Amino acid sequence: MTVTDPAPAEPAARKRAITFIIITLMLDAMGIGLILPVMPDLIREVEGGTLGTAALWGGVLATTFAVMQFIFGPILGSLSDRFGRRPVLLVSLAVMTVDYLVMAVAGSIWLLFLTRVIGGITAATQSTAAAFIADISKPEEKSANFGLIGAAFGLGFVLGPVIGGLLGELGTRAPFYAAAALGALNLLFGYYVLPETVTDRIRRPFSLRRANPFGAFRALSQLDGLRRLIFLVFLYEFAFIVYPATWAYFTKEAFGWSPGMVGGSLAMFGIGMALVQGVLIRPVLRRFGERGTIIYGITFNFVAFLALTLLTNGWIALAFTPLTALGAVVTPALQGLMSQRAGDDQQGELQGVIASAKSIAMIFSPLVMTQLFWVFTDGTGVHLPGAAFALSALLMIVCMVTFLGRPRVPATP
Repeated sequence: MTVTDPAPAEPAARKRAITFIIITLMLDAMGIGLILPVMPDLIREVEGGTLGTAALWGGVLATTFAVMQFIFGPILGSLSDRFGRRPVLLVSLAVMTVDYLVMAVAGSIWLLFLTRVIGGITAATQSTAAAFIADISKPEEKSANFGLIGAAFGLGFVLGPVIGGLLGELGTRAPFYAAAALGALNLLFGYYVLPETVTDRIRRPFSLRRANPFGAFRALSQLDGLRRLIFLVFLYEFAFIVYPATWAYFTKEAFGWSPGMVGGSLAMFGIGMALVQGVLIRPVLRRFGERGTIIYGITFNFVAFLALTLLTNGWIALAFTPLTALGAVVTPALQGLMSQRAGDDQQGELQGVIASAKSIAMIFSPLVMTQLFWVFTDGTGVHLPGAAFALSALLMIVCMVTFLGRPRVPATP
């Protein structure tokens, strides 16, 4: 196998392998949304207490999940550089399936806590899946193929809460059994269709010193331009998380939306994300290249965040919601640039660091965004429900300065 002859060589086998990767990533996204509708009732079922207490425990569980992803993203990525993508992905899927079964029968809050620790570790395989995509892609294909990752997450983001809400009507444990069944079926599918793309030519010895997030960042930051790009990933994700962190609160306060309206708008946003990153990104990349695509995406997001800060009409906001996804081309284009700067034996390590940068943003951004919403809706004298979107607009300016201030990285035309 060479870079210009990615494995698997047969088009049909390659499509099956990519399908498995997309389903795996979609399950990662679905797994979070699938259980969200029943978590308040489940926590009260095993712990008792009020809804407020359940919310506090829910925050602890969510933060624990994100911290595990931050720590283990580079570790699993580096393990896949040494032992291969196939065993890391399949073993993680098997453990994830068992983890959901344990959640389905958990009778204490501490057992739920343990399952979120394990779940965060197994969900850190996004870095390994992205490394697989890098392995089988030619340099000029990488950015577009990385868009499939965002499309998978967009679909999972839409389907997870919908399926979880419907299954939740059957009982608080039903979504966990469903998630376990989906994981088991995908594991079986992957066992038969997923090839190994790591050969002796690109295999790299495992080093715990480099596998931890900080060691991996130090190693990769020596490569030209990557330090700023990793920081840019963090800034961009921090700003973009304003949507899941504040949307339900913002739309209720600003427009008086019902839960059904909120859910419908989020579904529209998720579908838009899937279309943009799975389909539209390819002609955008052909037209602008990676560099131009990133500049366009940051600019569009700035305009979108600023518009949401100032909008006062709920129907205009609803119509505008799917359009906001048109800026979601930045992450795959960034990943494409970064993948081209790293060696073939560093793809898992690189994707692990990218996953960790996103996880740090996921840990801190919801805290900042929701606190900002509270400050500007509860007694400050200035009523601005969209204040968090104003912060995201400012962060887009910082993103643009960060990106344009680095040495120019060669990109595909």
